[in-house]
Amino acid sequence: MKILGIIPARMGSTRFPGKPLAMIQNKPMIQWVWENCQQSQLVNEWKVATDHEHIYQAVIAFGGKAIMTQLHHPSGTDRCIEAFEKREGDFSHLINVQGDEPLIAAQQIDTLVKSLTEKKATIATLVKKNYSWEDFQNKNRVKVVMDSNGKALYFSRSGIPFQEPENFSFFWKHIGMYGFSAEILPKIKQLSTSGLEKIESLEQLRWLESGIAIQTTETEIETPSVDIPSDISEILKHIHR
Repeated sequence: MKILGIIPARMGSTRFPGKPLAMIQNKPMIQWVWENCQQSQLVNEWKVATDHEHIYQAVIAFGGKAIMTQLHHPSGTDRCIEAFEKREGDFSHLINVQGDEPLIAAQQIDTLVKSLTEKKATIATLVKKNYSWEDFQNKNRVKVVMDSNGKALYFSRSGIPFQEPENFSFFWKHIGMYGFSAEILPKIKQLSTSGLEKIESLEQLRWLESGIAIQTTETEIETPSVDIPSDISEILKHIHR
């Protein structure tokens, strides 16, 4: 069993163009992601999958490994699948870590790998308990409900399951990292954008709608991601703690 980790990094983010090369202290963000991913004990090799020569050259300059992919992909997963197809060597599983997670924790990655391999899942992801009513109402916080075996039933930007403020306890927040078995990737690649995916703008609903199970595993770690330029200041606060 060999695990390949892929970090998708595109130049044309709508809300933050050039995001992977945004400087955090003295390093581009993609370097922070790369270096933290190297701390994983269970992933055998890492690659950055990018659509832009500047990102490719930046990765090579700091000693990383990169693969050029097509400019247009409907999702980061599609970019990862292209990169996985271009890999050298035989890998049984793919781990997808987003390129806007500069403080990603190796423990999160290894928890995901264990979930994927020990539970013999075709797709695995992470969830975390969230006790914030404000986050429960926030459409940018993706919620998930699961069955008794931890299989995802649904993901939504709306508050699920429904709770009144006076009875609110917590919800399961989705942590956007994925693990895949190599065997499932060709099927995922062939899937068209689904109806629920369009409504929620969540690619994982495409997989659920097609009947592919998604195994969830709880993590107690959550690190801040970068969506817009002002998020850099939050990253710096965490670094200086």
